[in-house]
Amino acid sequence: MSPAAAASALAWWAEAGVDTLVGEAPRDWLRPKSAAESEAPSAEAPTAEAPPAAQELPPQLELFRAWLASTDDLAFAAPSAPRVCPAGDPASGLMILADMPSGEDCAAGTLLSGETGRLFDRMLAAIGRDRNSIYLAALSCLRSPSGRLAGAEQQQCATLARHHVGLAAPRVLLLLGDNTAKAMLGLAVAQGRGRWHEIATHAGPVKALVTLAPAQLLERPKFKAHAWADLQMLAEGLSG
Repeated sequence: MSPAAAASALAWWAEAGVDTLVGEAPRDWLRPKSAAESEAPSAEAPTAEAPPAAQELPPQLELFRAWLASTDDLAFAAPSAPRVCPAGDPASGLMILADMPSGEDCAAGTLLSGETGRLFDRMLAAIGRDRNSIYLAALSCLRSPSGRLAGAEQQQCATLARHHVGLAAPRVLLLLGDNTAKAMLGLAVAQGRGRWHEIATHAGPVKALVTLAPAQLLERPKFKAHAWADLQMLAEGLSG
């Protein structure tokens, strides 16, 4: 093609509105996708690596806790990322599940630390408990870089949390905050609180209750009355 012909062709494409080259080979955009193409994952949007199948996860609580503390198969795992692992007494009958550690928690090595933790401790005292008489864990023992938990990572964490709950087998599970409630029940706190739920696990269903996270209560003190009602309901469920 001569320079003049090339310039003419470029001018025609410019008048047609084409201003970007997207590939060297033409593509028939109207051709229906084949089944193989429809099922193939997009190379531009990789999904999070799925957790091991349930049968491959450690079948005992202590082994599972050790796995959480060391495995690279967790969402947000990185060599330098701090992990805040479960704490308390798994035999207490009460398991409390948060979403993920805060930045302050990562520095302290403890879930629900600082001012949030002091409010949480007062909530426990209101039902005659303390951190030694509960089992406290999180959906993720690592904090996401964005501070958010959603999408495939949330689903992965929920799968592991269900296995965790099944191994701990508490009498009652308390879910703290919207992220935790959505991951485990598919409901926000506003939709889920005030009634009992069941969490399906490999060891059988576990009775669960939803309430606001302590951090939410610090931001909106007017909701403390709702949390108090939830705690009374929790205490009745533990004593029944």
